[in-house]
Amino acid sequence: MRISERLAPLAIIIGVITVSFSAVLVKLSSGEPGVIAFYRMFFSALILLPFFLKSHIKEVKHLKKKDWMITAASGVFLACHFILWFESLQYTSVASSTVLVTMQPLFAFAGAYFLFKERITSQAVISALVAISGSVLIGLGDLQVSGLALFGDILALISCAFVTGYLLFGQSVRKHLSLTTYTFLVYSFSALVLLIYVLIKRESLGPFETNDWIIFLSLAILPTLFGHSLFNWAVKWVSTTVISMAILFEPVGAAIFAYFILHETISTTQSLGGMIILLSLGYFVLTIKRIKVS
Repeated sequence: MRISERLAPLAIIIGVITVSFSAVLVKLSSGEPGVIAFYRMFFSALILLPFFLKSHIKEVKHLKKKDWMITAASGVFLACHFILWFESLQYTSVASSTVLVTMQPLFAFAGAYFLFKERITSQAVISALVAISGSVLIGLGDLQVSGLALFGDILALISCAFVTGYLLFGQSVRKHLSLTTYTFLVYSFSALVLLIYVLIKRESLGPFETNDWIIFLSLAILPTLFGHSLFNWAVKWVSTTVISMAILFEPVGAAIFAYFILHETISTTQSLGGMIILLSLGYFVLTIKRIKVS
């Protein structure tokens, strides 16, 4: 086993921790959802630009039409995910929104099976269902099945489908495309889509207070470059299904950060849900030694 392959689990762990900051940072910003998402992707692509120009620009010449189409689709899916998720945070709590966004195994299992013919074991299905039940428990303290909160919950669930599609597209292209090239192109496509969305909605691109610019940069550096980029790197060796299972840790981290930073309380049911997630993922790791990209 190569060193890069052995480091994939560590990359996923770091990625999960950093993406757990995302919802809290969005809540702290005064910008509109589309604008926050745009600056997140714009700054991410801008930071990657010198690395792309220095060592990877020649790789673009060898991209096939199919690669361009898949990469563009991945960027569009990522943009749709951010738009819907950030909008959902305007209506519902960090815990509830994050819980629904991390329901990815439901979509990942189906996508991996139909697109990549990955074998799904009964142990994987059981551990996923138990973990999902734990995710639901985390949000029970805040979840409101009525009015605007319900609208926010629906947006978060739809955004979950989009981010799973984004990961599945990445699993296809990352087999032969470098991480820097893939992420730069995806983030650039995503930023372009988000800019069009912002202009159509006539949302303000500025000016902002210094605090907001710090938040935009933090979103680019933490949950994007140290979060999504690490997932994109790991997906070359680890299945989208495994990554989606690991991302179920995000509600735990997000709830903890929301408690200390936003002073959102954590209920008994949320604590119980976190324990269920940890136990189910432990079971998953013990029973599924490794799911490789087929």
